[in-house]
This record gives sequence, C-alpha cells and structure tokens, in this order.
Amino acid sequence: QVQVVESGGGLVQPGGSLRLSCAASGITFTIRSARWYRQAPGKQRELVAFITADDISNYADSVQGRFTISRPNADNTMYLQMNNLKPEDTAVYYCNIARYPWDDGNWGQGTQVTVSS
Repeated sequence: QVQVVESGGGLVQPGGSLRLSCAASGITFTIRSARWYRQAPGKQRELVAFITADDISNYADSVQGRFTISRPNADNTMYLQMNNLKPEDTAVYYCNIARYPWDDGNWGQGTQVTVSS
C-alpha cells in the first residue's frame, strides 16, 4: 500500500524560505507525475507545481520564480523549495504521487506552512 508523508512545514517570516519533503513508500511503479498542491482556509485546493519523469515542470503563476520542485529521487522522496515566502503562501501543502499524470494518485496528510511576521 502506498503511503505519502509530507514534512518540513512551519512558521516563517515573509521573505524566508522552507523546504518541504514528500516521502513515498510502498511504491511499486515508476513515478511519472509528482505534484504539490496547497489549500488555504476557505479556498479550494490549488496546484502549485508538478514535475514529470522527463523533468518537465510547471508552476502556478503565483509561485513562479520562487518555488522549485524536484523530481522524486531513488528513495521516492521529492522536495519543494520555497523562497521569498509571502503571507499569501500560507496554506496546508500536499503532495501527490502518481504513475501517470492523468491518475488520481496518492495523497499525503499535508503539512502546514504559515508565513507571518
């Protein structure tokens, strides 16, 4: 059974950085889609970044140039480097691991990121 666990969230001041981790276990397939989402209070979950097995990555306009997604490594761990954080980045961040980009994939429980002075 696939398990996905996010970590690395916390409280950071505006302009600060965090690196989120997503560790997947029980993987029996090649990961061809790895995505980070976030959900702020009262808002819908939104796609923040994704990366494919071919290293094709894409970002939401709101995080372009500030966030960097890495492809899952040999241990099936992926990261989201977040720099120059803003209060509007405050949300619960989730990762999603899938065999194919069109699959529903496997979700973690999320990690809270709070950007506040």
